[in-house]
Amino acid sequence: MYLIVTRSFPPDAGGMQNLMWGLTNSLAKHHMVKVFADQSESKTLDEKVSYSIDRIGGPKLIRKYRKAYFVNDFIKNNKNIKGIIADHWKSLELIKTNKKKYCLIHSKEINHHKGSILNRRVLNVLNNVDYVVSNSEYTKNLAINCGVKSDKIIVINPGVEPLKELSKNILFEAEDLLQNKSPRLITVSRLEKRKNHEKIIMSLRNLKQLYPNIIYTCIGHGEEEENIKKLVKELNIENHVLFFKNISQELKNALLAKSNLFVMPSIIYKKSVEGFGIAYIEAAQYGVPSIGGKDGGASDAILDKETGIICDGNNLDDIYSSIDLMLKNNSYKNFSKKNIEFAKKFEWNNIIKKYLKIL
Repeated sequence: MYLIVTRSFPPDAGGMQNLMWGLTNSLAKHHMVKVFADQSESKTLDEKVSYSIDRIGGPKLIRKYRKAYFVNDFIKNNKNIKGIIADHWKSLELIKTNKKKYCLIHSKEINHHKGSILNRRVLNVLNNVDYVVSNSEYTKNLAINCGVKSDKIIVINPGVEPLKELSKNILFEAEDLLQNKSPRLITVSRLEKRKNHEKIIMSLRNLKQLYPNIIYTCIGHGEEEENIKKLVKELNIENHVLFFKNISQELKNALLAKSNLFVMPSIIYKKSVEGFGIAYIEAAQYGVPSIGGKDGGASDAILDKETGIICDGNNLDDIYSSIDLMLKNNSYKNFSKKNIEFAKKFEWNNIIKKYLKIL
């Protein structure tokens, strides 16, 4: 049996939640699994899975200690546990066992100044596990620079679920929302500084001169929402931007499938950085090429000049010219087949094989 100890798990939404969900379900096809997760409105979900899930509630600080107590107690009373897999170094910090330990790393949660209290806590956990599973080469190098032992780190990119066929009705709905406009840009992400929506919108102001019917679909929510909407209004491009949040996964996928180019030229903002970018792979599944930023792990998720373009997210001209290059003469169409082939490598039935090799 393997224990999954995680702070991020469905039905809560997010990239980390999807990662731990995919990993757990894929691993459960090969081994017995038990999950220790945070409390959530989850009864319906928990009854559908083939493994046991213990949900631990309480205030955040107390919850961490309560969860560790239950995990340690379970380990003490069960002899058939082969190892513990954690989503975050903090999930392992209070676990006391000589069983094998595996910790996933993503980027910003380990990005602390060398020698700081947080850095020492990170190293105390990560340098005492059996494997540190990095989501990209970028995150691996970041971890080494922070002091994590390189021989403990293995790179395993996050996985995606195989595509499900979209209904004609949902595709019609997406087409209707897009108002027959083209070319079509899209971003699916949190609305935060690191994702760089601001420069995409500033590029759009100039791109509309070349492509008068261009439309940009922005799906997500976050602390930058009002600032981004204000910028759209100031630049007088409201007719070229659509904002969506709290829409169904199926409609989100339909809007993605109906788009021509996924744009997320992420940057480093304070300590926050794009460790990988699973959204690029989700776009690739529909044959949609991506534009990503050079800072972070996007180069693991985008093959430059093959499945999209890696540009300098801090350089407005580079973002603009990269988008224009992909739109000119419908060049994005040349990337479709390669994207679909590339995305299949990231399906969970392939990614889980890499985990099984180290377990």
